[in-house]
Amino acid sequence: MIHCGKKHAVVACILILAGFLICSSDYPWLQNSITRKIFLQQTPVPPVGHICTGKPSQNAITPLKDNRTFIISPYFDDRESKVTRVIGIVHHQDVKQLFCWFCCQPDGKMYVAKAKIDVHSDRFGFPYGAADIVCLEPENCDPTHVAIHESPYGNVDQLPQFEIKNRKAEPFSVNFTVCISTMFGNYNNVLQFIQSVEMYKILGAQKVVVYKNNCSHLMEKVLRFYVEEGTAEVIPWPIDSHLKVSPKWHFMQDGTHIGYYGQITALNDCVYRNMQRSKFVVLNDADEIILPFKHPDWNTMMSSLQEQHPRSGVFLFENHIFPKTVSTHAFNISSWNTVPGANILQHVHREPDRKSVFNPRKMIIDPRKVFQTSVHSVLRAYGDSVYVPLDVALIYHCRLPLQGNLPRESLIRDTTLWRYNSSLIRNVNRVLYQTVL
Repeated sequence: MIHCGKKHAVVACILILAGFLICSSDYPWLQNSITRKIFLQQTPVPPVGHICTGKPSQNAITPLKDNRTFIISPYFDDRESKVTRVIGIVHHQDVKQLFCWFCCQPDGKMYVAKAKIDVHSDRFGFPYGAADIVCLEPENCDPTHVAIHESPYGNVDQLPQFEIKNRKAEPFSVNFTVCISTMFGNYNNVLQFIQSVEMYKILGAQKVVVYKNNCSHLMEKVLRFYVEEGTAEVIPWPIDSHLKVSPKWHFMQDGTHIGYYGQITALNDCVYRNMQRSKFVVLNDADEIILPFKHPDWNTMMSSLQEQHPRSGVFLFENHIFPKTVSTHAFNISSWNTVPGANILQHVHREPDRKSVFNPRKMIIDPRKVFQTSVHSVLRAYGDSVYVPLDVALIYHCRLPLQGNLPRESLIRDTTLWRYNSSLIRNVNRVLYQTVL
C-alpha cells in the first residue's frame, strides 16, 4: 500500500476538482486567477502553426456553420472580469456549447476558451433570442479578434474572425446617442423621421444609429444625407436573410423564429457599440421623442435627474400616444404636404392614460451601467432604475390611436412640442430642400 502525505492529497484534490469543472456542461463563471489558470491549461489549444489566419468578417450578421448561432459583434468588457462579450442570436434550446478562439497579441497565437451562453430572458416565446456569448480572456493576452466555434478543435483558416470592439477606453465623443432599431417594412414615414431626428438634435443628440432592414428609395436618400452630415450611423440589418422574422413582438405559433426583426438584439448591440463613445444612450423608436417639460433640453434634464438619483443609470419615461387621426390646422406648411409621413406639429392631442393598462416606457441610460436591455426596461444593470415623473418629461409618440373611439374632447391638448417650432421648421426645411424637395 502506497502512503500519500497531505501535500499529495491536496494536489490530487485540485486535479479532481479541475477535471470536474472542465467536464461540466454548464461551466461556472470564472472569477479568480487560480481557476483561470486551470481552465486555460485544460482547454485544448491549436498547434503553434495556427496563428490568427481566419478571414475577418465584414457582415453585420454572420451565421455559424450550425445555422443556429448568429454573431453580431464582440465587445471587450472588464466591468466584472476581463471578458469578451459577443452579442449574438441563438436558438434557445439547440445551442448547447460554444468556444471563443482568441487571437492574442503580440505573439498572434490562438487560445481557446469555453463560452458561457446567456440567452436573454425577454424572448417573448420565440425560439431564437438575443444572447451574450461570454468568454474569459486568457492572461497576458490582449486579443484583437475572436472566432466563435461549436468545438475547441477545428481548422482556424475556415473560421470567420471578428474584431473585438471597445478594447481601448477613450473620452466621450458625444453626450447623447439615439438608438433606433430595426427599420423594416419598406419604411416611408419620411417627414416624421426627419422631424424626429431634428428634434433629437435640438434636444442634444449628436448621433443617431439606425439598424436598417429595408426602407423606401426616398428614405434611403434621407439616410444618406444624415450619414454624410455625420449625424447618422446606419447598420445594415439583413436578419430576414437568415431567420423567419415576425413584425410582432410576441410569438404567434406561426413558424417565425424571432420577433420584431430582432429588435432586442439590435438594441443590445447599440448599447455596447456606444459604451465608450457616448455619455448617454437613448433607446426609442423613430416615431418617439422624449420631450422635457421642466427643462429646455436633455443635457439640463439629465443633469438634474442624476443629481437627484446619483446611483441610477437607467431613466424610464412614460409613453403617451398623440394619434395621427386627430390634427390641428396650425403649421400646415404647403411644401411639406408633398412629403410622405406625418407632420408632428399638427398632432398635439394625447390620449389619456388608462389606469388598468400597463404603460410601456422607453429609456435614457448610462451604457456603462447596463449589461442587458429589453425594449421597455433593462434586464441587468448596476444601480437603480428611475421612473421619471410625467411633470418632468414624457414620450411624445405620434402614431395610430390605441383609444380610437375617444371623442376629441376626451383627449388632452398638449402643445409642449410647439416650444421648438421655429428651430424645428427651419431645420426640417434645410434637410428637405437638400434631399426630397
